[in-house]
Amino acid sequence: MGMATTASVTAPKLSSTTLQNLYRNLPVSVPLPKTLSSFSRNLPPSVSRLHHHCLQRRRLFSVRAESDNGAETLRNYDFDLFTIGAGSGGVRASRFAANFGASVAVCELPFSTISSETTGGIGGTCVLRGCVPKKLMVYASKYSHEFDESNGFGWKYDTEPKHDWSTLIANKNAELQRLTGIYKNILNNAGVTLIEGRGKIVDPHTVDVDGKLYTARHILLSVGGRPFIPEIPGSEYAIDSDAALDLPAKPEKLAIIGGGYIALEFAGIFNGLKSEVHVFIRQKKVLRGFDEEIRDFVGEQMSLRGIEFHTEELPQAIAKSADGSLSLKTNKGTFEDFSHIMFATGRRPNTKNLGLESVGVKMNKNGAVEVDEYSCTTVPSIWAVGDVTDRINLTPVALMEGGALAKTLFQNEPTKPDYRAVPSAVFSQPPIGQIGLTEEQAIKEYGDIDVYTANFRPLKATLSGLPDRVFMKLIVCAKTNKVLGLHMCGEDSPETVQGFAVAVKAGLTKADFDATVGIHPTSAEEFVTMRTPTRKIRQSPESEGKTGLEAKAAAGV
Repeated sequence: MGMATTASVTAPKLSSTTLQNLYRNLPVSVPLPKTLSSFSRNLPPSVSRLHHHCLQRRRLFSVRAESDNGAETLRNYDFDLFTIGAGSGGVRASRFAANFGASVAVCELPFSTISSETTGGIGGTCVLRGCVPKKLMVYASKYSHEFDESNGFGWKYDTEPKHDWSTLIANKNAELQRLTGIYKNILNNAGVTLIEGRGKIVDPHTVDVDGKLYTARHILLSVGGRPFIPEIPGSEYAIDSDAALDLPAKPEKLAIIGGGYIALEFAGIFNGLKSEVHVFIRQKKVLRGFDEEIRDFVGEQMSLRGIEFHTEELPQAIAKSADGSLSLKTNKGTFEDFSHIMFATGRRPNTKNLGLESVGVKMNKNGAVEVDEYSCTTVPSIWAVGDVTDRINLTPVALMEGGALAKTLFQNEPTKPDYRAVPSAVFSQPPIGQIGLTEEQAIKEYGDIDVYTANFRPLKATLSGLPDRVFMKLIVCAKTNKVLGLHMCGEDSPETVQGFAVAVKAGLTKADFDATVGIHPTSAEEFVTMRTPTRKIRQSPESEGKTGLEAKAAAGV
């Protein structure tokens, strides 16, 4: 919705909508009849003082400003909302805000498959250099395993199937171009103004985009993050996840440094495409923070597929030989003849050179923007969603945060993002799906829990002859019977867990699971047919002295 001017005009016939718009433009709060609007609703008492300040600023499309002679004048803005960054969260917030009647602009850097200080693209990390291209690469890499599986089902090949890397990359990039075009159309159709260039905040209501100034009642930061490569000797020879998705040729021998989900996903991709893959991790196991049994299981399964893990190894230096090959020196020795060395050691919020410090936006030591529970920064007119806030760095979470923010700002409906029971997946091979608490978290939070597990050979593997297995786990509160956590590693885990996530989010009990009829034959039915706990863990005072065997089982004795 555009800004009204303060010029005197002949009074029009006022409709309810017109009255509401006029009300929004007044420099003071004027009560409206309840039949006209919900604007008279009071804010909930739980809202923090900072957020109350944010909302007070939100309620006025125009604010008071001191003129040179001391008289108060109305300040008009170019836009109600100016969004810096057209990734998942920024696009969602901008589109919803525009649909709610706000005038909205979004600035974004020119498109490129690899991000930099000068390149980005509408769609952001997920669409252009994250979830989508990664999943396409996973699809490409899975065929080699499926060719191996097919032999047991009677398929024979006169020649070994060959993969053409250039075809994959060309088709992947064509799809990215199509998707960024779709995102542009989504914003255009919503009436959002698209501005190409790098945005920098000048003051709490002004953004500079390559030398041109734009004013806005609210500014939204949704600039995401970028891969981080530690500074060690020779780090300039390494690649990150951006570059790994757009290499001119497939790696012959690849070292991946890191043990998180990005490292495992790329290890699976390049192993499936028949590269020799080595993964170097600082700890004894991959996926720190995940359920311990899932960590063990996925590491074993990936090793069986030919990926070599080097545990408790710290990278110290990279060297390039005359023939172009790379060597990696760690605390345990030197490994040679790599065609590529990739760092998957995390991502950092993309907050440099945005002008945040000068306007008073507070950031933590990692550069993430600090926000309250409504995504408001320490500057009441500046907001932030997505990975730049380093809360839960997942695309669907950024979408949730963006939608909640639009409601808070332009629907008079203060909305907190709900971070309870957020499901997630790792598209490793085999993949992982999870929701809720790990066993370790559940013990710490609830004390007494029942753990149900299943580790089995799936039907497909009975004919393929491959060593593929599936691991599934339910964590249940012993007192309430509520399912606290659900974890799976095996084929189709992400698809399976998305469905069960509804049940866990709804707070269903183990009895509800047991009362559900399974779909046969599937791996998923195992979640509704687990009848006997693998172990019972009791830590509450009333349970002490009664479950010695169960305590030993929990400790792995």
